[in-house]
Amino acid sequence: MNSHETPRTSDGNLPQRAAQPIAFSETIGLFMPAGPEETPARLAVLFASPWGLEEISVRKLWRVTAEKLAAHGIPSLRFDYPGTGDALDSPDGGGDLATWTESLVVAAEKLRALSGCGRIAIVAEGFGCVIATRAAAALDGLEAMAFLAPVVSGRMHLRELALWSSVVDDNLGLAPHQRNRSGVSIGSLIMPAGVADELRRVNLMTLEAPPAGRILVAARPERPSDGEFVARLGATGADVSECAFDGYQALVANPTTSVLPMALVEDVVSWISALPIAPHPALPRQAVAAGELIGEEFIETPMRFGAPQHLVGVLCEPSGTSRRDTVVLFLTSAYDRHSGWGRSTVGMARRLARAGIASLRFDTAGVADSAPVPGRPAQVLYHDSQIGDVTDALDFLQSRNFGRICVSGRCSGAYLAFRAALQDERIAGVIAVNPAVFRWQTGRSVDDAVVNGTRSLEDYGRRAFNRATLKRIFSGEVDLVAALSNIANGLGRRLTRGVLHAIRFVLPEGREIRQAFETLHRRGMPLAILYSDEDLGLEQYSYYFGRDGCSHVQWENVSATIIPDADHNLTPPEAAQIYLDAVMHMVARLEPSTPGSEDNRTAAAE
Repeated sequence: MNSHETPRTSDGNLPQRAAQPIAFSETIGLFMPAGPEETPARLAVLFASPWGLEEISVRKLWRVTAEKLAAHGIPSLRFDYPGTGDALDSPDGGGDLATWTESLVVAAEKLRALSGCGRIAIVAEGFGCVIATRAAAALDGLEAMAFLAPVVSGRMHLRELALWSSVVDDNLGLAPHQRNRSGVSIGSLIMPAGVADELRRVNLMTLEAPPAGRILVAARPERPSDGEFVARLGATGADVSECAFDGYQALVANPTTSVLPMALVEDVVSWISALPIAPHPALPRQAVAAGELIGEEFIETPMRFGAPQHLVGVLCEPSGTSRRDTVVLFLTSAYDRHSGWGRSTVGMARRLARAGIASLRFDTAGVADSAPVPGRPAQVLYHDSQIGDVTDALDFLQSRNFGRICVSGRCSGAYLAFRAALQDERIAGVIAVNPAVFRWQTGRSVDDAVVNGTRSLEDYGRRAFNRATLKRIFSGEVDLVAALSNIANGLGRRLTRGVLHAIRFVLPEGREIRQAFETLHRRGMPLAILYSDEDLGLEQYSYYFGRDGCSHVQWENVSATIIPDADHNLTPPEAAQIYLDAVMHMVARLEPSTPGSEDNRTAAAE
């Protein structure tokens, strides 16, 4: 991930305060006020997000842009469309494009009320450009629009999503029956049918009137259609500026290795800051309050916590009077936002709340909407400094008078949960899903591990005889050299470990791992480990403990579950259910049985 200069508080050792999370109109947004040392502008900025995996990659881009706008005295608001991110799910399955367009209009009014600015500008990317264009006529005080990598043809965009989705499913190793073929989807995110149907008919090249008087288009050099759109906007009479969107693919190709286009951020902020806004009366400012989302048997409160309030999350609680003493703390995986891959964490949190179990999900520092901590490395994954974020979350939950706290995470989040439990005895239990390792090797490159070390030898073996894989190899879609290198490295590790297996707990890594498990055993802290049956993390786990966990039988606090036919992200519903059951079991284990607890477990499973 690219590092960037972040506006800080008066103490240079503290991170900047995060944007204020707020609940409004059945969604959650983040309001970033103007910087305290700047004269507030007469203009505020509303972000219109793309959809799907692109939205995950853009999440951090929006935060960084909002921080820089605030430093120029420009407030902003970003939010989730209905049924996406942290927003409530729509009863009708997500609604249509008109519903999503209306959500942008409502968000614009909220921004005007919070900022006191009578004029607004829209910054949109991808699919968000369609929403912003459709909403333009209904937006009071619209001054300008910035279109970044705009979706011009809805039909073409849906085709690209289908291809992108196929690549993602291939990389996850999903079997044909595990893939969603009923509509538009990517990465376990499903576009509502009503939205997809209307998007298919969108063609911004037919615009006759300008959506705004002043427009900036960040055009991708490799996309001639972006330049054609610039010409079309000019023909409508708009005052159009253009800048290059270099690095678009590096931004959106993979959220885990996403690289921020900082030159684009500077271009957008400079253009907005230079907009000639005519004087106009300021609007009355509405007090900024977190508010609540009230759903079916749950209440969610967006939160900002940590010493300088730099961490952003959502507290999900049961709406009824029956609730457990134990609370669940969800840690993010890689650079996914706290809603989880395919909104899986949102779904789990709300199902747990219906069973009387509260939870907190949040972004660690420097991830998605949480501000980075000065002095930490740009690549924060698998770095011990992240334990400080867990400490802040534990402090917050204790301040809310919750009882026992169990921590759950997948992949890098599982590793962080395990390492944090070793340092903080307030953690009463851990559910670790597909942890890659239990000890990160000093000097090992996280970026290299993410890019080149994501598949087990068993997974490679299964794919080698797959017709689709062979087709991709011959078409050049698969980097055969890299794949063969990964296989060779995997075989080398396996041979080396085979030779050293007898003395594995004598060597430094094995000794530290054994000591870690013994520490948790002495504390009596339950540790539930879950692995997909071909996950790469099984390599280290099986080496030390055996695939069936026979080598940790002396630690009765440890349990292991191998999930069949599941990918690393637990995409199949059956795999996700096993994960939920493990969390429910951990909560039940941490507190005495109470009347109705069996009914609660049943409710969560439904």
